[in-house]
Amino acid sequence: MIESIHKYMKLGLVHFMAYPSTIRGEGPILETIRKVAVDEYFSAIEITTIKDPEIRRQAKKMLDSSHMRIAYGGQPRLLITGQNINDLNEEGRQTALANMKEGIDEAYEMGAAGFAFLSGKYAEETKEESYQALVSSTRELCAYVKSKGDMKIALEVFDYDIAKKSLIGPASLALRYAREIRAEYDNFGLMVDLSHIPMIHETVEEALLPVKDYIIHAHIGNTVIKSPEMQAYGDEHPRFGFPNSENDVDQVVEYLRVLFNIGFLNGETLPTVSFEVKPVGDEDPDIVVANAKRTLNEAWAKTPHPRPLSEREGRGDGIA
Repeated sequence: MIESIHKYMKLGLVHFMAYPSTIRGEGPILETIRKVAVDEYFSAIEITTIKDPEIRRQAKKMLDSSHMRIAYGGQPRLLITGQNINDLNEEGRQTALANMKEGIDEAYEMGAAGFAFLSGKYAEETKEESYQALVSSTRELCAYVKSKGDMKIALEVFDYDIAKKSLIGPASLALRYAREIRAEYDNFGLMVDLSHIPMIHETVEEALLPVKDYIIHAHIGNTVIKSPEMQAYGDEHPRFGFPNSENDVDQVVEYLRVLFNIGFLNGETLPTVSFEVKPVGDEDPDIVVANAKRTLNEAWAKTPHPRPLSEREGRGDGIA
């Protein structure tokens, strides 16, 4: 690809994954957000909860001056607490919903353009009941987001049988779910992640083509699934080139190719596409981030020039 990558996307970084000591809303938040904000490679950043109101104020001031798009990851709020928005226990479901609404409030406070969450665990024998609970929760969250402004809300598609064991899940169920929610709420869409695709036992095309009209946000990352004994096994987002991992330059090229072909990357809208990478063990987070940038640069150079948008199938637009 000869054209600049920035013509096609707001390129971002999942801050709390690259710098995992901040994922609980504490730690070197300001120092690490600044690292991203001063790096002109990035035009977007994904943050999560910041517990201290004064640190949150300072972070917002920094981000307001950065000219970056802000997105808010609500996933850690559920994963750290073990809460489940499709909990079949109604008290548990309401607790998770309250947590998500607090996150939405914080996302608006921080000037975020999008908010993301994930579905929870489920049992096969009560899968449909869990699905209906998820739909009910999602409707409530979409309505809550819409009542406060024009932020988008996205469910991130996770694995269903390896690490997070989330209900959504395989592309077939993601399609049913997204179609049902979007029929009522135009502020909703799906977030897809290259690192999760091998974990749901699908190819890039199998994972993306069915839901192409509902994708509003994308992650680029890696996973280890062939070696359960490895420290980075599962949903750990190791650096590209990690031993026995699934994704490197060639897989990123294929991901970009499909994102172009479905019209998600089109040169007209600028969706958020973020690295989700995490240091393993004592790896240096900054080197892991640099690894991701080098990988994408090489993949971008190898990605075929896309067909004109008029020659591709249409898709729903959105930014999260």
